[in-house]
Amino acid sequence: MATRNDWIPWTDHAGRFSALKAAVFAFALYPALWLLLRWGMADLGPRPLTEAIHRSGDWAVRFLVFSLAVTPARAVLDWPRIVLVRRMLGVAAALYALLHLLLYVADQKWNPWTVASEIVLRFYLTVGFVAVLGLAALAWTSTDGWQKRLRHRWKALHRWAYALAGLALFHYALQAKINASDAVFWFGIFAWLMLWRALRRPGLWRLAALAPAAALITAATEVAWYGLATKVPYMRVLNANLGFDPWGRPASQVLVLGVVVVVLAVARKRFFFEKKNQKTLGLA
Repeated sequence: MATRNDWIPWTDHAGRFSALKAAVFAFALYPALWLLLRWGMADLGPRPLTEAIHRSGDWAVRFLVFSLAVTPARAVLDWPRIVLVRRMLGVAAALYALLHLLLYVADQKWNPWTVASEIVLRFYLTVGFVAVLGLAALAWTSTDGWQKRLRHRWKALHRWAYALAGLALFHYALQAKINASDAVFWFGIFAWLMLWRALRRPGLWRLAALAPAAALITAATEVAWYGLATKVPYMRVLNANLGFDPWGRPASQVLVLGVVVVVLAVARKRFFFEKKNQKTLGLA
């Protein structure tokens, strides 16, 4: 039976203090506190509200992708306890998305008719609004009570998080207009997660193949995006992606992260292998 303090963000289901949950909770609060501090110091540039809108939207996408990465992290790193923070990350994504919407409404002078017409007439706002509503619904139904109430339908409902992530990333790229590098990078990470899910917990060799595959998808996405949305010549973007630069193009960054995942998986597997041998030899 859970104790009376199991609702506290930094405790587990048994009501015990969880260093992992406390760290993730602090991390989830950091962007909001950073924005509030910068706002108070008048350090958000000439258009602070616009900057706050963009930053809150950025973090909504990041936390959403982080929440989707929990299951792969659990399997690849054999880290069951990371599941404890999946709900927190998903709720953080929804809250930052709602903050993003609220700040946009404030930027429109709190005029509901202006906000409604803008959402209807501007496609990228329509996409973003649908994503916000979906994330809010998932956050609202993320509790244990709703999980018991919906039973088998709960998992089916929360699988919509993947589609909502796609919408959020599409909105991210559309509103970025000229420079969509950040949106393309997070789409590349999302592509890696979708490939991992499609392969159904791949072994080490297939896991290694995910890095270049996701990087190629990222490069192709960036080439297509700039070619179609900004009319930048395809070859210019393609040539930029052909040269490996870990701090430059999104495709290179996705490749590096994919390789890091493989290295961590190998290290984890070797650690457990050595630990098992020590137990067998009676050394542990």
